[in-house]
Amino acid sequence: MSQSDRRSWLDNLPAAFQAYRNGRRLDEVECIVPDLNGMSRGKAMPVKNFSPDKPIFLPISIFYQTITGQDVEMDIVNQWAESDMVLVPDMSTAMAAPWAKQPTLQIIHDLQDFDGRPVSCAPRNILKHVIGLYEQRGWKPVVAPELEFYLTQPNTDPNEPIQPPVGRSGRSGTALQSYSMSAVDEYGPVIDTIYDYAEAAGLHIESVIQEDGAGQVEFNLTHGDPLLLADQVFYFKRIIKEAALNNGIFATFMAKPMRDQPGSAMHVHQSVVDIASGRNIFSDERGNATDLFRHFIGGTQKHLIEVMPFIAPNVNSYRRFESAANSSAPTNLAWGHDNRATGLRVPHSGAQDRRLENRVIGVDTNPYLSIAASLVCGYLGMVNKIEPGAPAEGELDDEQQAQSYIPTTFDEALRIFEDADEIHQALGGDFCQLYAEVKKEELRQFHREISPWEREYLLLNV
Repeated sequence: MSQSDRRSWLDNLPAAFQAYRNGRRLDEVECIVPDLNGMSRGKAMPVKNFSPDKPIFLPISIFYQTITGQDVEMDIVNQWAESDMVLVPDMSTAMAAPWAKQPTLQIIHDLQDFDGRPVSCAPRNILKHVIGLYEQRGWKPVVAPELEFYLTQPNTDPNEPIQPPVGRSGRSGTALQSYSMSAVDEYGPVIDTIYDYAEAAGLHIESVIQEDGAGQVEFNLTHGDPLLLADQVFYFKRIIKEAALNNGIFATFMAKPMRDQPGSAMHVHQSVVDIASGRNIFSDERGNATDLFRHFIGGTQKHLIEVMPFIAPNVNSYRRFESAANSSAPTNLAWGHDNRATGLRVPHSGAQDRRLENRVIGVDTNPYLSIAASLVCGYLGMVNKIEPGAPAEGELDDEQQAQSYIPTTFDEALRIFEDADEIHQALGGDFCQLYAEVKKEELRQFHREISPWEREYLLLNV
């Protein structure tokens, strides 16, 4: 690649990266894709070896592995021929990797086959497909995620429980400090590093708050295009982990890392606008809720139970739902106006901002898949005119909880997902089958383990 060609694409990188680079020589380019679990896979190379027009390849088998790295045998023709996928850079996603010692660029890539067709099992392509379903109707979905996560002491022995971090006061974090500014200040250096990294990467944080748990923090992101926001969540998870490590602690996006602390969610606010007019289709000309809004809620209530493996994708995800005590996670699919006891909440807003907040999604999800799954539920509701139940007022009684039940184990969620024909059709049958097989193998691996609880209470007592 000629020096002039390299200078051309470098000069066209986003302004935030140019400010981060500040005239320094670019050292490395990371060509990355999100895997099924939302983690980065890809290749890194010296800048001289990268060009937006130069093909890069990865084997499709990166989608045939569990989170432990174990291969999963599936009924796929020539599965272990491990054919290559073509990585196509989305240069609009180019941003700094500010934790790197030398100026480093990271770029999210889309995945295609050699005929230029999207790879059907790539999570980013799944979300693009769902956005395309909306576009065919003249609609554009809008989302705003909220990320909850824990800062913890470094945990180097998996047999030991995770502990809250020690803050500037020299004391370990305490729970039930929701919205406490002093609790946020306890971890000021980490928060400052996250802000610095986000600024260097060109990412914007709407707000930061202390959540209920000891060392639990929430970042809110500005609303926008679902693909853009999924990219930001994908980037933010890595930024937060690197910022924590550089301050001598861990950041974790496990749904429930500590037994006696609340779980962590990724609440997603969702609305839909008319592409032609820019008007929120959830409100009519007089500012009242529309039938489409009602049907979006109805579809979410009907189908969200079927997509639980996307919005609660790990065994640990269901720890978050196990107990109402020590958990602010709603274990229901009821909906209500400004009611945080419900899994589906309609916040106070003006007509143009009318939206539905999905409070069931865990922060341990792949953001591309969980956002796609949540949006496809609402889409099916609008297309099929599904009526919602009556809005819940106040706390739910036992009967209301039972009527809007969600599965509380991964085993049950996978069984329900297996028969979700409309969801499989909307997201792609081959992809859903592949995803289910990978997750079932992860579940089998978990069930083969002997836990500390079993050793503690069964070893000498049975």
